[in-house]
Amino acid sequence: MKTRITEMFGIEHPVIQGGMHWVGFAEMAAAVSNAGGLGIITGLTQRTPEDLAKEIARCHEMTDKPFGVNLTFLPAFTEPPYPEYIDAIIDGGIKIVETAGRNPEAHLPKLKDAGIKVIHKCTSVRHSLKAERIGCDAVSVDGFECGGHPGEDDIPNYVLLPRAAEEIKIPFVASGGVGTASQLAAALALGADGINMGTRFIATVEAPVHQNVKDALVKASELDTALIMRSLRNTERVLKNAAVDDILEIERTKGTDLDIMDIMEQVAGVYPKIMKDGDMDAGAWSTGMVCGLIHDIPTCKELVERIVHGAEEIIQKRLEAMVS
Repeated sequence: MKTRITEMFGIEHPVIQGGMHWVGFAEMAAAVSNAGGLGIITGLTQRTPEDLAKEIARCHEMTDKPFGVNLTFLPAFTEPPYPEYIDAIIDGGIKIVETAGRNPEAHLPKLKDAGIKVIHKCTSVRHSLKAERIGCDAVSVDGFECGGHPGEDDIPNYVLLPRAAEEIKIPFVASGGVGTASQLAAALALGADGINMGTRFIATVEAPVHQNVKDALVKASELDTALIMRSLRNTERVLKNAAVDDILEIERTKGTDLDIMDIMEQVAGVYPKIMKDGDMDAGAWSTGMVCGLIHDIPTCKELVERIVHGAEEIIQKRLEAMVS
């Protein structure tokens, strides 16, 4: 399958594994890239730029295929040393960076001067157009179904993707709630050049997370996610658990007086306890509505090939038969 995304990134299949905190390690990225997709190391999961450099080197040992690094620009009490992280990316020979969060414009010249292609994650058409204007090479259009931060517009992909196709000239991929062959075929029909999957890749053999996490995704339905931090305008879609129940109760009680410090215990520093230790009630963790479509734990190769070959069959047989 050839699209503008496969051509731009030099990959076999139009399938990207998005950056995920405490999931996007070298093992994850290499497995996806070896399967013909584009694996992504999550930059800020590495505590220092030096650690990121080592993780990139580890990934190079596991694959000779293209892989990228995610850099998320978010407000923080202490801003990470982004220039040094970018140096590690450049020195590590990375040619693809996924950016997310705040506008990456200040960092684009350094990345572009190093010959790096930048794909920026956007939750709206207006943000996608901004990314195009500032010089991003592609965008990942993130619908309301996504795990993590879906923005504040609440537009699902069935509307967001064709709207993006109407206005965006650069290549874009469909992100949020994606995990099946039929969804890849649909994304292409709606104007996208591929798909970006996060939650679906957590439930794979190679994902470097505790088995409890994978089992929770298989068990969950599409009704088992919740939106938190809405009143803070920092909405996050997470899997329902005891900690999320606590957060929602605090939010109901506090109303518009909610402060991030009121829920800090449930949202700060919880990912190692969940992803590494398997404590499923330790805190809130990002999960997309696609969990309702996760029924097994395949290898990355099995998953990518199932999705791509299944999409090709849908296009060539089912859809073609309808118009022949």
